Amino acid sequence: MASAFAAPEPRPAVAEEHGLLEAAGRLGRAVARNHKASLGLLLLVFVTVVAAFPGVIAHGDPQAAIYDQQVGPSASHIFGTTQVGQDVFTQLIYGTRLTLIITVVVGALCTLISVLVGVTAAYVGGVVDSGLSLVTDIFLIIPTLPLLIVLSTYLSGSGTIAIIAVLVVTGWAFGARQLRAQGLALRTRDFLEAARVRGERRPYIILVEILPNMLSLVVASFLGSAVYTVATAAGLQFLGLGNSGEITWGTMLHFAQQNGALESGNAWWALAPGAAVALLGTAFALLNYAFDEIANPALRPVRRRRDKSAA
Repeated sequence: MASAFAAPEPRPAVAEEHGLLEAAGRLGRAVARNHKASLGLLLLVFVTVVAAFPGVIAHGDPQAAIYDQQVGPSASHIFGTTQVGQDVFTQLIYGTRLTLIITVVVGALCTLISVLVGVTAAYVGGVVDSGLSLVTDIFLIIPTLPLLIVLSTYLSGSGTIAIIAVLVVTGWAFGARQLRAQGLALRTRDFLEAARVRGERRPYIILVEILPNMLSLVVASFLGSAVYTVATAAGLQFLGLGNSGEITWGTMLHFAQQNGALESGNAWWALAPGAAVALLGTAFALLNYAFDEIANPALRPVRRRRDKSAA
């Protein structure tokens, strides 16, 4: 007869949460020890603060055409004004929020689809794996830029939702392929076989046994999607395929090019949003490189031993 003081079995939901939290803790400690990750995280926090509190940094309405037209940089207008008298610095600050929202949402959705497709294909196998792999391969071989232009042209003027939809449709497949490969490597490990023998359910095995061991790759997939989104979204908006009524760094570049900012001597109208796109892309790229090093020991830099003998 079982003892009355026997410890109750842990609930699956609690075990799942504990497994993911433990993996997240290990990942956080690894980030703190990596200089690239720390610098990238610092840049990303800076951009996030600007996006969260634009009114504290830039005062006034970014759409207000109340200043002199095409004025160069000055104490009143740090980056000058646009062709209709709008302050470039104010637009740059307020454009940070929507640019960051597009980047994070696209990265998160691409990663979610990649995890669902890649892990499901690897773990279930058989016909499911063949079907999902076929869909992934189709999206991988489709020329991305022409598809982006066609979809964006068809949805031109639809705004942020259309840009997000186009980028998600064209950006999830590469991450799914990577996650499937990692899932196949884990599928025959002893700890998964032990979980199956215990009679654990598939959701439990995926959330507690598989995903914590793939967390660094999942994060790297998100960061790779974010780098892709920063450049591609700005490029599409620069080509005039976004909603020109929304203020983002890409639409700022579009209007600067349309009105000859460089030719008219108002270079900061184009350089400021271009530099901002590069800064945000660099933040995600540094984090991505760092997670590659964390996930792959072969990429970690060789450190000199501190206890080197004196010459």
